[in-house]
Amino acid sequence: MSFSGSFLHSNDQQGCYPLSYYAASANAHSSLPAAKGDLSCDVCVIGAGYMGLSSALHLAQKGYDVVLLDAHRVGWGASGRNGGQVGSGQRMEQDDLEKLVGHEHARRLWNLAEASKALVKSLIADHGIACDLKPGILHADHKKSYVAHSKAYAQKLQDDYGYDAIRFVGRDEICTMLGSEAYYGGTIDWDAAHLHPLNFALGLSLAAQKAGVRLFENSQVLDIQKGAKVGITTDEAQITASHVIMACNGYIEKLAPKIAARVMPMNNYIIATEPLSKADAKALIRDDVAVADSKFVINYFRLSNDRRLLFGGGESYSFKFPSDIKSFVRKPMLDIYPQLKDIKLDYGWGGTLGITLNRMPYFCKLDENIFNASGFSGHGVAMATLAGNILADAIDGQASRFDVMEKVPTHIFPGGRHLRWPLMVLGMLYYSLRDRL
Repeated sequence: MSFSGSFLHSNDQQGCYPLSYYAASANAHSSLPAAKGDLSCDVCVIGAGYMGLSSALHLAQKGYDVVLLDAHRVGWGASGRNGGQVGSGQRMEQDDLEKLVGHEHARRLWNLAEASKALVKSLIADHGIACDLKPGILHADHKKSYVAHSKAYAQKLQDDYGYDAIRFVGRDEICTMLGSEAYYGGTIDWDAAHLHPLNFALGLSLAAQKAGVRLFENSQVLDIQKGAKVGITTDEAQITASHVIMACNGYIEKLAPKIAARVMPMNNYIIATEPLSKADAKALIRDDVAVADSKFVINYFRLSNDRRLLFGGGESYSFKFPSDIKSFVRKPMLDIYPQLKDIKLDYGWGGTLGITLNRMPYFCKLDENIFNASGFSGHGVAMATLAGNILADAIDGQASRFDVMEKVPTHIFPGGRHLRWPLMVLGMLYYSLRDRL
């Protein structure tokens, strides 16, 4: 299997973090060497995002010798650029999951999702990771017709799943909570959370290194040779491993065609305003929660620890990021907060996530000793972290949780490698238009 990696190199300088607020406010960290020469290990993990870091850490804690490779830097991809939301449940709602896989399987998926939040919080506490963890995610309905479903769904989670951390929010309350007339209702989930995503990744990296993981940056994998011992080739190294974990998500491309057929890379964008006064920040998001709205092309926003509004939104349909990300994302921000028309934007950045057709992550084995989990579809802070733990257990002979995730249907994107992108663009344009109607 060979790799060209266009999404790895289309928008960023090799080995450099983007000019984001997260990179500018990152905890102190050192660059790590590239892999060189002949190396051997029990497990080679490809990709140093949440899943790769988590799998490496948990494997090392079990006594495995682990080599972790990243084509750029630790947390360089989506794990260091995202909205920082630690959400409840799976990316697909429980009523839809019940229809897809049945009630018993849907219950197991809910329990795993709850475990994912708990794992993030325990890793932060156990390893002293300074990443501005705060409680609460507000899901906001941008259409009046969606409100009844939000109310019913909150009730369903309370009644059927015993989840009492969520409640319905009506029109008057959500307008007060957000200082905006853009939304008609929604739900507030107080057991969900939000954090500084890059600092969380850097904290996992330090924990993994302390546990004995050999972590290498600027070490893009060019080829994988299957076998009882897997051969992994980079520009300067040849690694031999008993097992391999693919943790590439939206950057997989030609390295594993079976995964690339089911996990589509998609670009998304975030801006950060100048710091706000305490009063102005509270006027925007009264309770300092994260917000995600009901649009298919989702808007998501929250306050940073130094009271900047971090706002994600806007869709684009090319490999390249927009030339002016700040202006690109300013428009959806002003649709919600017109009072910010004169605000200064200090940062604007883009990133690539991996999505699947049904927005559920794709777990599979490419061979008896090559494991994958990817396609977290914007729900990866918690679920990718748990996925690393699940794959570590599977390699250690405990595959029950892996089996639960693997059995969720994940279909190939229609059109094959050459047509899947234009077909996805047509679909996104349709849903983007529907958002506006």
